[in-house]
Amino acid sequence: MKTALTAAILASALAAPLAAEAEDFNIAFLAASSQNGFNQAIYDGIKEAASGYDNVSTQIFDGEFSATAQFSQVEDIVAGGKFDAIIITPNDTVGIATALEDAVKAGVKVGTTLFPVGPELTEMEPQVPGLTVTVASDPVVGATAQANAVVDYCADKDPCKVVVLIGQLVFPFDNVRNDTYKTILGEHDNIEIVATGEGNYSPQDSMIAMQDILQANRDIDVVLSNADQHLMGAEVAIADAGLDITQIYTLGGGLNQIAVDAIKAGSWSGTLAQFPKSMGAAALDAMVDTLNGETVPTWIDEYSLRETPKIITQEWLDENPDFEPEWQG
Repeated sequence: MKTALTAAILASALAAPLAAEAEDFNIAFLAASSQNGFNQAIYDGIKEAASGYDNVSTQIFDGEFSATAQFSQVEDIVAGGKFDAIIITPNDTVGIATALEDAVKAGVKVGTTLFPVGPELTEMEPQVPGLTVTVASDPVVGATAQANAVVDYCADKDPCKVVVLIGQLVFPFDNVRNDTYKTILGEHDNIEIVATGEGNYSPQDSMIAMQDILQANRDIDVVLSNADQHLMGAEVAIADAGLDITQIYTLGGGLNQIAVDAIKAGSWSGTLAQFPKSMGAAALDAMVDTLNGETVPTWIDEYSLRETPKIITQEWLDENPDFEPEWQG
C-alpha cells in the first residue's frame, strides 16, 4: 500500500514539470500591408486564435505592398531564429517562393493566406516544397462570379459600358482577376470595357483613377472592382461628377462593413464575399497544429469557412439581417 502511494506521488511529481514545460511558439504574420484593412482583419483572426493558446505569441510585419520589402522580411526572420512559423499574405506570389523555400529548409513552418505561393495562382496545393498550408480561394473562382454577375446585369443593355478598377497590374494575382474579367466579359458583344484603372487598394487612389476615367467616359453602366476600397473612392468621384451611383451597377470585393452598409442603403449593387478574419484564424490553428507535430490540410478553401453566396446583394442582406462582416474597411 505504501509502495503504491509512493509510486503515485512520484508519478505526479514527474508529470507536473512536463505539463508546465510546453514549448512556446512565436509566429510572424507578414502582411502585404499592415495599413490595409483586409490585412489587419487577417491579423485580428490570427491574434484571436492565438489567444486560445497559452504558449503562442504573434507579431505583425508591414510588407508595404512591396515585394522587395517582404522578401527581405523573410530573410531577416530566418536569419534571426526567433520565429517558429510564418504566416504570409504575399505581395509577389511568384518571387517570394524562393525566400519561403529557404525558410522551410531552415526549419521555419510556413503558411500562406489569401493567395497560394508559386507560379500557378490557381493551384491551391503547395507549390513550395514543405509549405504547410494555403488558406485561400482560387482567385479565378471569385473573379468569375463577379464577371458573371456583370453579364447578368448587362443582358438587356447594348452597349453596356464597364469600368474596371483593379489593385495593381504589377501584382500577378490582380492580373489573373483582370484577365478573368476580360475573358468572360469579352465573350459578349454588347459589353465593352471602356477603361481600366488601378486603385492600389486605396480609396484616395481609386477616387483619382475614377476621376480621370470619367473625364473621358461619363456614360458608364458598370463599375467592376476587385476591392471594396476601390468602390469607396469611385463613389466619391461619381458623386463629384454629378452622376447618380444608384443608376450604375457597382460591384466590389471583400465584404467589409462599409460595403454592407452601402449595399443595404441601395448605393452599391453588391460585393464578392471574403472572410479575412476566418482565414487568419484557420491559418494560425493550422500552424500551431503542425508545430505540435499534427497533420493538417494542405489547402483550406476560404469559402468553406463561412456559409454565404459568393456575391452578396441587398436581397441576401435583407434575408439575413443579423449578418456581420469580418472587417471594417
